[in-house]
Amino acid sequence: MNQLKRVTLLTRLRDQNPHPETELNYSSPFELLVAVTLSAQATDVSVNKATDKLFPIANTAQAIYALGENGLKEYIKTIGLYNTKARNVIKACKMLIELHNSIVPENREALEALPGVGRKTANVVLNTAFGWPTIAVDTHIFRVANRTKLAMGKNVDQVEQKLLKVIPKEFKVDVHHWLILHGRYTCIARKPRCGSCIIEDLCEYSPPKKT
Repeated sequence: MNQLKRVTLLTRLRDQNPHPETELNYSSPFELLVAVTLSAQATDVSVNKATDKLFPIANTAQAIYALGENGLKEYIKTIGLYNTKARNVIKACKMLIELHNSIVPENREALEALPGVGRKTANVVLNTAFGWPTIAVDTHIFRVANRTKLAMGKNVDQVEQKLLKVIPKEFKVDVHHWLILHGRYTCIARKPRCGSCIIEDLCEYSPPKKT
């Protein structure tokens, strides 16, 4: 895909959704950090159902740490991998309290040092909470970037680096949201909804031939 097509594609996505937002419910960087940590291999809907009950009770590092692992599990046990996630969130809260005055750091290295926080989660927090032009590549974005040929790569790291290289500055803050929503609702995994896609004529996807 050449750069002119990329810009046209991104312009259409922007025109359709000028101010995209995450579908995770949150009201602070800390709530976002917890929600994104819980969202690994889980849907945003399932995370929101849990955090809508959790956050009114505990939405600070101190408050969640005070719940303890078992207390936190009661709120998140409907989410996949909840045992590991509860352990990581409690450990992360302890580190935030002891090392960062209970404040989520606006720093990649510090974020990635927190248990349960990898590069993708750090990217989401830096982008969504702090407005950094980072691009968190999940399965949806990996699929859309490769399928459209917007930015091709064999793994999420390659796709992230390619996107950072080819996406113009004016689109970088929001492109993560546009692509994830496009992958979630239009360019779905099994059977993309090409007929209702606003970038169909720009896409370089070749559907597999029926045998």
